[in-house]
Amino acid sequence: MKRLNFTLDNSTVNLLDTLADKYYQGNKSRTIREALQSLAAHTGHDGWVITGYTPVELVEDADCRTCGTHHEKGDVLFHPVFERGSSPQAMSSLPKEHWLDCGECVEKNVSTDSP
Repeated sequence: MKRLNFTLDNSTVNLLDTLADKYYQGNKSRTIREALQSLAAHTGHDGWVITGYTPVELVEDADCRTCGTHHEKGDVLFHPVFERGSSPQAMSSLPKEHWLDCGECVEKNVSTDSP
């Protein structure tokens, strides 16, 4: 075990006290450990990530899953291709609903994933 010396602001101390009392019988060390483990689990999270998109010509009206914009039969939307991977946006399971995104949302998603 190692002792660390750091300073927390009042609102953080109050939050730590509240969480420790509510979930960990007042054990602040355990509260911080659990919070760090939770953060680590969500940073670089392994799961299903979008690795590309397949164009789909609509055979009936549909809405973009991301922005909700309505599109009519004959328009082209994009179906994501999922693979196992690591990313802060990774999903723990594949979505069950039919997922189609418009070109603008695909561009935004691709540009935010690129270095």
